[in-house]
Amino acid sequence: MIKLTFDFPPVAQARPRATRFGRGIRLYDLKQVHAYKAQLAESARFMYHGKPLSGPLIVTIKFYRAVQQSETKKRHRLKAQGTIRPTKKPDLDNYIKSTLDGLNGVLWVDDNEIVGLHTGKYYSDHPRIEIEVEELK
Repeated sequence: MIKLTFDFPPVAQARPRATRFGRGIRLYDLKQVHAYKAQLAESARFMYHGKPLSGPLIVTIKFYRAVQQSETKKRHRLKAQGTIRPTKKPDLDNYIKSTLDGLNGVLWVDDNEIVGLHTGKYYSDHPRIEIEVEELK
């Protein structure tokens, strides 16, 4: 089992942008999303020195976002404790997409080998991403 913690806030996958390229069209990620995926891959390579896993995988991801500074002290405490969970944008599936894509070729060969996925969004005073990857035997 691989357990990694990335000490930076998660970034949600945005819709790809398009630009004309000769007679065709090229799709690309926004700079913020591209930088997040690159930072995620670089950090994972630094922490995990093995070969990318292949075969059926179970992945657990917890996304911790910052508590808004405009909150009252009481609501801030409730959010930081996990009593109140994020129900606003960005969507959980967009966090998942950017994170799984960023770790392709580093933790796993391709994210199509993930057969089970457990995720959640949380508030924290310490924004981060926690990932566990387990190979099925």
